[in-house]
Amino acid sequence: MMDVRQFIGQNVERHRKAMIRNGKPMTQIALAEALDVDRAYVSALERGQRNPTVVTLFRIAMILGVPFPKLFEVPHGGAGPTEAPKERERKKRSDKAAS
Repeated sequence: MMDVRQFIGQNVERHRKAMIRNGKPMTQIALAEALDVDRAYVSALERGQRNPTVVTLFRIAMILGVPFPKLFEVPHGGAGPTEAPKERERKKRSDKAAS
């Protein structure tokens, strides 16, 4: 199963690359400039290492010209989202403490 941040990141990357500017796919740098963030933030977001706010995701959807829900689509052949890793670990600890 995939962490929700991973498939959102994959969707952002897929839609960014589908956004053609001057005959080429939109770069992470161009998206970062439009968002007014560092390119490293976009890179980490696309790798599923960032937890973007709803406001950031909405701005990304507007910049990329895709409907907001498209960023939340589960990839073809992929399983649905799982709990974030920190939540899984927290649950394991609380389950052990309750035992």
